Amino acid sequence: MNIYESRLRNFIPSKTFTKHYYYQVMQKKLNLRNPQTFHEKLNWLKLHYYNPLTTKIVDKYLVRDYVKEKIGKKYLIPLIGVYNSFEEIDFNKLPNKFVIKCNHDSGSYIICEDKEKLDLTKVKEKINYHLCKNYYYQWREKPYKKVKPKIIIEKYMSDKKTDSFDDYKFMCFNGEVDSVMLCTDRKSGNPKFLFFDKSWKLQKYNKASLDKNLKVAVPKPKRLEEMFEIASKLSKGFPFVRVDLYYANNKIYFGELTFFPQAGFDPNILEPVDKMLGEKIVLSRR
Repeated sequence: MNIYESRLRNFIPSKTFTKHYYYQVMQKKLNLRNPQTFHEKLNWLKLHYYNPLTTKIVDKYLVRDYVKEKIGKKYLIPLIGVYNSFEEIDFNKLPNKFVIKCNHDSGSYIICEDKEKLDLTKVKEKINYHLCKNYYYQWREKPYKKVKPKIIIEKYMSDKKTDSFDDYKFMCFNGEVDSVMLCTDRKSGNPKFLFFDKSWKLQKYNKASLDKNLKVAVPKPKRLEEMFEIASKLSKGFPFVRVDLYYANNKIYFGELTFFPQAGFDPNILEPVDKMLGEKIVLSRR
């Protein structure tokens, strides 16, 4: 999408945009009058629900204070620096490996595994592009509308045994955790996204789980129960939020809190599961 198209998109009423895009991706009409499924309710929440705390929580810098308060700073990935502009960054003082990203959106991150090979011109171009965007207009997720854009740099993290950094995405409904989606094998170019229950039993929630050739050889994390407890604490008070955690070197790290996975448009979730998860979201129409 070019800049002109992006600007036009900003003027489309949120309800119109949401209904049109839902039909385009999900291949069915969006029921906002009486939402029943998980994705219908997520999109209803996008249009009708707003808690001022959510703006702080989707801010990848300010959310660190929320995490410290709820579960403690030991679960935070070490922060190297926070900046208002790219020009403020002194790359000579940075370690050889790090992660740079914006605090106010999704997809702006850059993983640096060797500073000497980093193309700063391309990095600057990408970061500045994202800094100029109000992510709210991308999918009409209200929490992002008033987030002040910044650049943050965090410590590069990986598991010493596998050189990977698997993430665990916990589906939480007002503090009750339903399941966890494991995202693994990202570096292979063929990542896997699989759901498990609290006993680490594979749940057939998405299309990938129906693959007859699927082989799941991922051991249950030793601290899985603790991760479920953390997810519960961080999600209390919200109709739905996905709590993303990382697990490496037998340690747990906070990733982010996501109120609208896939912006409420995920056709990979199976229809019966879409209905089942929808029953877990209680909408308040006050």
